Amino acid sequence: MQVKDYITGIQHVGIPTDDLDNTIKFYESIGFEQAGLFPNGANRCAFMRFGNLTIETWEGDPVTKKAGAINHISMNTTDIDKAFQAAKDQGLNLVDKTVQAIPSFWQDGIRYFNILGPNHETIEFCQIL
Repeated sequence: MQVKDYITGIQHVGIPTDDLDNTIKFYESIGFEQAGLFPNGANRCAFMRFGNLTIETWEGDPVTKKAGAINHISMNTTDIDKAFQAAKDQGLNLVDKTVQAIPSFWQDGIRYFNILGPNHETIEFCQIL
């Protein structure tokens, strides 16, 4: 099996911010709705949705404030453990040595791992539990 066998499409695009409240207001002003607002350690993370596009935006990480501001692209994953094993078997450039978790996101948390693409872009594989 390959990692593509465990993904259903794009889940979200991740963009860090140094002003979450203003970022939420901006995306709402262009038609996005807040799909979720969650604690993320000492910071917060918001998911903004318009149709089939979801933007994850969060506080606490460096912000570039120029083109290239997207931190990662996340793929919706149906079985994170099998996808992780398939990524290892394919020899993909794994960032994480194990599957990571954030229990405070969504109702039951998320599990995810990251790889680097050929241009060192971060691609996240994420399963909402």
